[in-house]
Amino acid sequence: MNSYEDLLKRGKEKLPELSASAERFVIPNVRGHIEGNKTIISNFLQIAQHIGRKPEHVLKFVLKELATPGEIKKQFVVFGTKVPASRINEKIQKYFETFVSCKECGKPDTKMTKEGDVYFLKCSACGARYSVYAKN
Repeated sequence: MNSYEDLLKRGKEKLPELSASAERFVIPNVRGHIEGNKTIISNFLQIAQHIGRKPEHVLKFVLKELATPGEIKKQFVVFGTKVPASRINEKIQKYFETFVSCKECGKPDTKMTKEGDVYFLKCSACGARYSVYAKN
């Protein structure tokens, strides 16, 4: 009969190797161009889909953060002013940290629901559920 330590050692040997690369959820950078006084982003809808949120909600947050007008036109997002891509990326990252990433485990596996005026995040990975403050 095997001792506990022998069984434990054998069990550890059968475990798969832990990969050294901590795979991080990567948000794609915005692609677009400036046309006159407007900034046109061509992949905003894909970014919203990638992070699992409605494009209208993401855009509302980004527009408020940038203090600029804008709208969704077909598959593009048009900002009413010239906005550097780096600033748009920063605001999308801030949105991700506020409305997507779980505050308990840090994973992006969350679902957002709205109850009254309050948004709630429920994490599929760790089961955490908490409200998120939205200045909408």
